[in-house]
Amino acid sequence: MSDHTGRTTGRGEGRSPWVRAGWLASLLAVAIGASSWGADGGKARPGWNQWGGSPARNNVAAAKGLPTEWDPGQFDADTGAWKPATSRNVAWVAQLGSQTYGNPVVAGGKVYVGTNNGKGWVQRYPASVDLGCLLCFDDRDGSFLWQDSSEKLPTGRVHDWPLQGICCSPLVEGDRAWYVTSRGEVKCLDTEGFRDGENDGPFTAEKVQASEEADVVWVLDMMKELGVSQHNMCSCSVTAVGDLLFVNTSNGVDEGHINLPNAAAPSFLCLDKRDGKLLWADGTPGANVLHGQWSSPSYGELGGVPQVIFGGGDGWVYGFDARGDGGKAKLLWKFDCNPKESKYVLGGRADRNHVIGTPVVHDGLVYVAVGEDPEHGEGVGHLWCIDPTKRGDTSPELAVSLKDPNTPLPHRRNQAVIKEEGEVARPNPNSAAVWHYPGFDADGNGKLGFEETMHRTCGTVAIADGMLFVADFSGLFHCLDLKTGKPLWTHDMLAASWGSPLIADGKVYIGDEDGDISVFELSREKNLLSEVNMGNSVYSTPIAIGDTLYIANKSHLFAIREGAKPEGR
Repeated sequence: MSDHTGRTTGRGEGRSPWVRAGWLASLLAVAIGASSWGADGGKARPGWNQWGGSPARNNVAAAKGLPTEWDPGQFDADTGAWKPATSRNVAWVAQLGSQTYGNPVVAGGKVYVGTNNGKGWVQRYPASVDLGCLLCFDDRDGSFLWQDSSEKLPTGRVHDWPLQGICCSPLVEGDRAWYVTSRGEVKCLDTEGFRDGENDGPFTAEKVQASEEADVVWVLDMMKELGVSQHNMCSCSVTAVGDLLFVNTSNGVDEGHINLPNAAAPSFLCLDKRDGKLLWADGTPGANVLHGQWSSPSYGELGGVPQVIFGGGDGWVYGFDARGDGGKAKLLWKFDCNPKESKYVLGGRADRNHVIGTPVVHDGLVYVAVGEDPEHGEGVGHLWCIDPTKRGDTSPELAVSLKDPNTPLPHRRNQAVIKEEGEVARPNPNSAAVWHYPGFDADGNGKLGFEETMHRTCGTVAIADGMLFVADFSGLFHCLDLKTGKPLWTHDMLAASWGSPLIADGKVYIGDEDGDISVFELSREKNLLSEVNMGNSVYSTPIAIGDTLYIANKSHLFAIREGAKPEGR
């Protein structure tokens, strides 16, 4: 059997998983950086082939001439159809489902978006049927090409929350796309779907092989094959280096939110992206997962070692040697992002959080913030800059008992340090913390006010020109000095933000739950250039390619370009 590159995909006796993975190809892949290129009638066009643009996940685009103002236009209240004549600077609009959380990806002349089935693009699944949908459109005019459909799991909301759909972004390379479905599957798809008249395998059992349907190349069912029990949904946006595909499984708690159905199931995977075979797995968070595990992996060569970075559902960040070690995971370091005295309790009252945003690798350091399920409400947060060259437990603090202060206490789920039981937190001499931002007492009154606090976040940081930007779930948009972690300015968007900032063309774009896109000058002083309402909530993150912004609100995807006029207008 051979894959689409013509290489043999059989295991091959006597070959180690690492040799099979092709590390030389991995080194070449790193050089690709944030852009992918696809063929379009003989003319190559730039793309944005994964969440964050590259395995480093820093959402900074080399785009030029992007607009600061536009009008999304009006929509028919009954059908959702766009009225192009009412818009300004919008090239095209594609209708999505009724709730959209997946960030758009553009590669090879196609746009991919995760959503639900509110539009009902595929004839066999009318809009009344709840599905997870990965939609593919033509990036020239937004015309629909094909859909991969994930029927809802019979177990219901504990594994597959109604109407949430696909909450991740795919990775696209050449004629292949990889993503995690709402059913807990890792899928590899042919980017042409069945429009090329072929059924690529080894998976060839698609129920329908029409031009509007996805062509599945291979599938790994993490629930059936690995014992994973995702909580509410899977939302990992995979990344890859060479032939290594990295996945967060989303293994989490049961419906009672106390126990894990399978604490021994893996949390982090490395697969061969050619055929989905497992190369190594790790379940380090184990029974200490607080709720779910919805972060996405990042990658970088750090301290001379190829590292994949995972945010865990226990509030720790883990750095692994991407190559593994003889088919097993090789943990390099771990970092507790929560104060040791913080406590996890149900109902949103916790001050101990897990990691939902994606770690970002930039200039040899790792940046990550903590958060919670948005349904659990607002709360305190923490943003860290971490040195990934240290080894072992690199947390800023160690939990110890006063009876034996030289022996760290074992990792505990709800609370690391319980003062009433004679336990304390002491500084860790092996700490990898470069800086920590819980907020900043700007007025010097000895406490953090609302606008001085870093709150919980679902978001991922974006970094450029010595500045770091991040939005929190309380609606604050923070601009920090990258070296010190000190705030340069903060802006209250007056609405929760679920997404992450885009930096491009000397500007910073960020969306919020009210549907506003705030556009700032990329500057150490706050300069709000514009605020554009997209008509309904923006839960995703803008991306930019060339001179075009792509923004998805709850129900539509917009291609926004200075001076653009839709066809027929």
